[in-house]
Amino acid sequence: MSKSMTKADIIAHVADKAGVSKASAQDAVDAFIGAIEKGLKGGGIRVAGLGTFTVRKRAARMGRNPQTGATIKIAASKSVGFKAAKNLKDAAR
Repeated sequence: MSKSMTKADIIAHVADKAGVSKASAQDAVDAFIGAIEKGLKGGGIRVAGLGTFTVRKRAARMGRNPQTGATIKIAASKSVGFKAAKNLKDAAR
């Protein structure tokens, strides 16, 4: 399996492709991540060619502690969902 890209790898790639400094590329990547966070607070965000980020609600439920077997209540929560765009799915094949 190949090595996963880190945020630093993405910043270096953006800097190289855009012909800008790593500091400028970091600002751009941070701004993009901030835009996604802001969009999620509004309910979701769709980026053409990348995919759709959504807020998924998980209902409260009963679970089981694997160590003791005791029944526990798991609180309702929210998580981030992502559905990749078709061209991104095709690139992963």
